[in-house]
Amino acid sequence: MEWIEVFKAVLFGIIEGITEWLPVSSTGHMILLDELVTIDLSSQFKSMFLVVVQLGAIMAVVMLFWKNIWPFPRKYNSVTGKKGFGVNRSIINLWLKILVACVPAGIVGILFDEQIDELFYNYLTVAIMLIVVGIAFIIIENYNKNRRPQILESEQITYKIAIIIGVFQLVSAVLPGTSRSGATILGGILIGLSRQLAAEFTFYLAIPVMFGASVLKLVKMDYSLMGALEWTTLITGMLVAFAVSYLVINFLMNYIRKNDFKVFGYYRIALGALVLLYFAVLA
Repeated sequence: MEWIEVFKAVLFGIIEGITEWLPVSSTGHMILLDELVTIDLSSQFKSMFLVVVQLGAIMAVVMLFWKNIWPFPRKYNSVTGKKGFGVNRSIINLWLKILVACVPAGIVGILFDEQIDELFYNYLTVAIMLIVVGIAFIIIENYNKNRRPQILESEQITYKIAIIIGVFQLVSAVLPGTSRSGATILGGILIGLSRQLAAEFTFYLAIPVMFGASVLKLVKMDYSLMGALEWTTLITGMLVAFAVSYLVINFLMNYIRKNDFKVFGYYRIALGALVLLYFAVLA
């Protein structure tokens, strides 16, 4: 029966791959799934797994947007006939802005990681933030209905804009249920980014944020607790998260070319209400 944990990892990988990129809160869904399908391994491993499974989702972003984020493209010198590497300064500038945007959440995460877990990682916070951010999506999309976005290309994102988006990301880092992608997309749209650019910049932000959070958990992990079952569970979850993320990101980028985010707002409100009802009855 121990291998049922690997099957649970598949479920967690699917939920991670879907909800990490859609603005519906991956952490919130993972917490709620854990209430229903608890991973029956050590508490330290479970805490690590729920974060590190995100590495699979990150790799999907890296693969899909490689040309947009890799600043050293291969080049062919027609004079010497040799191949080498060039330097794309605009991508380097983009990475500097991404890192700047990650500073607020990074500082708070390093200093208050355990306190945030203890205070806010519970069903009530998740449910409330699902509803609040869902309402915010509907209000902001209605507000932007007849407005044209002013920022259409990543080169137009300034350091000031990056910091503002970083502050929105900070809110999601503290309050599960907010949705990191939801918060940064909302913030981006609110300050004039197009939906597509806001989504893309959110994906780029995920790389250092999720990688950093995963490294933090891995460093703190007691590897004497890691046996064959734990490693298999972790790797399975990451692989499933990668495959599902690849499909979901493609879907979302196609979806937002013709649609707004209000449908996700309604979904969040309904789910938040359902969570409150479920735990009220359970209690």
